[in-house]
Amino acid sequence: MTTQVAWLAPICALVGILVAAYLGNWVLRQNPGPDKMNSISIKIQQGAKAFLMSEYKLLIIFMVVVAIVMAVALSPVTALAFVTGGVMSAAAGYVGMHVATRANTRTAYAAEESVAKALNVSFKSGLTMGLCVASFALMGLSLWLIFLVFGVNVLDPVLMHENIGMVEGFATGASAVALFARVGGGIYTKAADVGADLVGKVEAGIPEDDPRNPATIADNVGDNVGDVAGMGADLFESYTGSILAPTILAVTFGALGGYFGTGDFVWAIVTPVVIAACGIITSIIGLFAVRTKEGADLHKALNRGTYLAAAIEIVVIFALFSVWQSQSVEAQPIFLFGSVICGLVAGLAIGKITEYFCSDHHKPVHKIAEAAETGAATVIIEGIGTGMLSTIAPIVLVALAIIGAFTFGNMAFPNASLEGGIAVGLFGVGLAATGMLSNTAITIGVDAYGPVADNAGGIAEMAGLPEEVRDRTDALDAVGNTTAAIAKGFAIASAGLSAISLFVSYQATMHHAIPDFELTLTDPLIVAGIFIGAMMPFMFAALTMGAVSRAAHAMVEEVRRQFREIKGIMEYEAEPEYDKCVAISTSSALKEMMTPGILAIIVPVAIGCFNPAMLGGFLAGAVATGMLMAIFMSNAGGAWDNAKKYIEQGHFGGKGSEAHKAAVVGDTVGDPFKDTSGPSMNILINLMTIVALTFSPLFIVIQAML
Repeated sequence: MTTQVAWLAPICALVGILVAAYLGNWVLRQNPGPDKMNSISIKIQQGAKAFLMSEYKLLIIFMVVVAIVMAVALSPVTALAFVTGGVMSAAAGYVGMHVATRANTRTAYAAEESVAKALNVSFKSGLTMGLCVASFALMGLSLWLIFLVFGVNVLDPVLMHENIGMVEGFATGASAVALFARVGGGIYTKAADVGADLVGKVEAGIPEDDPRNPATIADNVGDNVGDVAGMGADLFESYTGSILAPTILAVTFGALGGYFGTGDFVWAIVTPVVIAACGIITSIIGLFAVRTKEGADLHKALNRGTYLAAAIEIVVIFALFSVWQSQSVEAQPIFLFGSVICGLVAGLAIGKITEYFCSDHHKPVHKIAEAAETGAATVIIEGIGTGMLSTIAPIVLVALAIIGAFTFGNMAFPNASLEGGIAVGLFGVGLAATGMLSNTAITIGVDAYGPVADNAGGIAEMAGLPEEVRDRTDALDAVGNTTAAIAKGFAIASAGLSAISLFVSYQATMHHAIPDFELTLTDPLIVAGIFIGAMMPFMFAALTMGAVSRAAHAMVEEVRRQFREIKGIMEYEAEPEYDKCVAISTSSALKEMMTPGILAIIVPVAIGCFNPAMLGGFLAGAVATGMLMAIFMSNAGGAWDNAKKYIEQGHFGGKGSEAHKAAVVGDTVGDPFKDTSGPSMNILINLMTIVALTFSPLFIVIQAML
């Protein structure tokens, strides 16, 4: 029965892939516009493809090395799962970016007719990406689980536990690729963005995406490699983690002393993939609710799709737990519905809070824009304060979701307990993360349409389209900034819940193998681990921010050189050397992305080999500060960006004013905050946690030898 129920996951994933193929084909059939527009789009396509191919070459070398280490230290199957996770993540990103880089000119051309038509093209492009990410992830993960875990005799949970350790390699591969994709893409896009803004807008006084700006093509390429391919890899790993974390917990509890009846154990291990499978279908249904009319609220149009998908998903999940309840003898699994609702409600609430702090319709952004009247310094101060303030409510909501999900989990299994004092109610916490990201496909769709609209605005400006076309694409882009911030909020919150589940699995696994393994604040090694772990997100942020700074410095100097040396640029008599700026972003991103990504794997493995308990403290410290840094940096960056756009709408002097120049400076500070360092934090904590769990057999062997 387990295998039969679990097959629903790859079937729904296949449906998602087919719908993604249909949507992508529909987008590509739309009119790309005249040759002038299409030629700009082709330059963006070529730049994005060239970067991804170069990035993937480096990732292949990295993955081969890690896979060999895994094959020797763990098992060949774990290594193969690792490669599978990485390849499927990269493939989803590539397909989504392929469509997005062709949807930009089609969106710009559609905007000549109406904003509604432009939204239709850009959103279907975004949902193509969303369905690819969710479907590829669920297809790969569910097949590994079916063949290695669900297909095992349920009366042999110990073998299941051994095998799921191999499946963890899939999540490790997905997280590793996500980190490199986010960091590499983030460095690329922000180096170009900072160079284009500081020299173009502030020094030369020309509009955004002006064809005279040498960094314009690199900037538009960066929107795709960072905010489409990088973001897709980010959500791929978050989604994978949210499904795998409760599954690992259920198997761990079944294998190491938890009390499930046989029937309840079967349901516990398959429920996460079934919830995810239903989420793909509900996301497809949500597509039909995203439509608007000229002059209507674009945000409401996108929210309708998200809320419809969430509402249907809630009904489906309730039905799922009702069926489980009818077949359970000793447990009350209907209470797990409460755990899932805790995750869903927290996710939606965090999204609304993020919207409040980042949207140009609300007071925090208005205050940053007002601060621009007194200069760049006050813009930066106000933005930092806003970002810090924005951490309070999301962290409280995550804490309440943990408490609520844990309580419902204990109510579901009142007679269950696990050795080491770990309560089975934590299974509910894992399901809360699954519920939060169950509609990942449409969440990404609402996010990924933004870079397409941003590119469309750039093409409209460079091709000299009428002002109303740029106004329409800017309206789409402004909403896209907010939806992107909301998607990051979901990813960050779910990462925290998933990391807790994986952390508990690590603790239970180590305690079972090493009876005196204990995590206590009276152990100086554990306390030292907490401090080192708490330091990791700061070190990671420093490395990635520094990388953007160095790359942006080179970009600024190149743009200044071209303005200075190439005669006729400002008079439209000479074309800038766009390829020089594209080359700077590409080389800088590829060079700078390796160190942070490698450290995220090496450090936890090194600490775990030295002392597994110290690694437990390390993970606790990293999760706590990583979540805070992620929320702070992402929201501060989003608020700075929309404060600039709010001024550009005509407030506080409008475009070209001193307030606008100050806001542009604030926006350039916020660029690496929101698109490089901030969104990489949730990947960092997930990657380090899954690495710890994946390599736990090695730590156990080393400890036995000491």
